[in-house]
Amino acid sequence: MRRVSVPTDRLALIGVGASSLTLDLVGRGYSSIDAVDISPNALHQLNLRLGDQGDGVRFIAADVREVKFDGCVDLWHDRATLHFLNDPVDQAMYASRAAEAVRHHGHLIVATFGANGPEQCSGLPVTRHTSESLGALFAGPFDLQNSFDVLHTTPWGATQAFTYAVFRRNDT
Repeated sequence: MRRVSVPTDRLALIGVGASSLTLDLVGRGYSSIDAVDISPNALHQLNLRLGDQGDGVRFIAADVREVKFDGCVDLWHDRATLHFLNDPVDQAMYASRAAEAVRHHGHLIVATFGANGPEQCSGLPVTRHTSESLGALFAGPFDLQNSFDVLHTTPWGATQAFTYAVFRRNDT
């Protein structure tokens, strides 16, 4: 069985901000990354952090509900964007964008606040998800391959429950 991603894959990092994930992936040899964030400032900071190593990174300032790619991606990765979409219509738009972007047999990895996670983040309300609610949201174009719950400790010592789900794009 093929790994979820390899360095030759095209990755879409959703809500990437200025996090170190992009730097880590570039350091591991990934050379085709779409860094998506609603904040142009966060993407600018990420670009500065990458410096000369960022040649294979495309910076896309866009709302995830409206993002468009110039071709398909092999892997859509979102850690902590989906849970900010509280309206079912917005969540459906998100799922539709993912289905349009991920190639057949590609993968979708989503991490959101879990059922016992916080009800707010950075002062904003969030929607908490379970593997069942994520499976239902992405059903049709995606098949749930795996899910698990994680207790994440924040830099300030708080514990937050997350649900991770790994999907595979099917042939429909």
